[in-house]
Amino acid sequence: MLVLVAPGQGAQTPGFLTPWLDLPGVRGALEAWSDAVELDLIRYGTEGDAEEIRDTAVAQPLLVAAGLTSAYTLFDDPAELPRKVGAVAGHSVGELTTAALAGVLPDEAAVRLVRVRGLAMAEATAATATGMSALLGGDPAVTIPHLEKLGLTPANVNGAGQVVAAGTLEELAALEADKPEGVRRVVALKVAGAFHTHHMAPAVDTLARAAAELSPADPKLTYVSNKDGQAVDAGSEVLARLVGQVANPVRWDLCMETFKELGVTALLEVCPGGTLTGLAKRALPGVKTLALKTPDDLDAARELIAEHASA
Repeated sequence: MLVLVAPGQGAQTPGFLTPWLDLPGVRGALEAWSDAVELDLIRYGTEGDAEEIRDTAVAQPLLVAAGLTSAYTLFDDPAELPRKVGAVAGHSVGELTTAALAGVLPDEAAVRLVRVRGLAMAEATAATATGMSALLGGDPAVTIPHLEKLGLTPANVNGAGQVVAAGTLEELAALEADKPEGVRRVVALKVAGAFHTHHMAPAVDTLARAAAELSPADPKLTYVSNKDGQAVDAGSEVLARLVGQVANPVRWDLCMETFKELGVTALLEVCPGGTLTGLAKRALPGVKTLALKTPDDLDAARELIAEHASA
């Protein structure tokens, strides 16, 4: 059984879209989505520097567009995807990518919604100076209570022992000075604010209004949610969770537990892949993994699909 996963914010790097533009259909799709959201996705994905593409309002639609185009290049016909992929899951904004891949939202609707999401979250970050930091080492059973004592939120519980803390810059500075037992380092992430915390509450309201105009369909394959790692089979529930997740922690650890229960044998991460395959290598022993970074990875990815496609 194959699971297709999509990374979240921070996975983007300058110029990462450049090699994909030579593939049939990619430039046209990106141009259409750029027009739809009034954002030059091609320029940002090929010429934007690290600071430009760190901007939440840019990074989020850029990641969703990249994930969708790279996923569709794997198949001669996009209709093959739900027949060959057993499950999908995305990390944070990657859930918008997989909602489209699962047929819950049309591609353009997903890109439009993520543009609203990015702008709303960027606006929320302007209210208070906040950020996120990854903790290297330690036991989540010890780490999480320590974070809460400092007023921080365990915004990402990623499995394989990895926890990401989020809160004000003062709270993160206190964490640097008072690390939980067993934590070797605290690494500040290149994101603009404390995502998946109460600091994002204003963005939830904005996203809810935009989502109310959509008509989601039920997923065509198993959709695994960040909220609790559960498979969700109603499109309306998927959409409701997409709205709420901007202010709720990402439980990727529970998503990977569900992959085990589903009997997943291979995990394929869409562009810009690498982060989620790294977690899977540590948390899902025996599961084959592959990250789509450039078109050079496509042949190996198609072989993985052929070997592990769902019956």
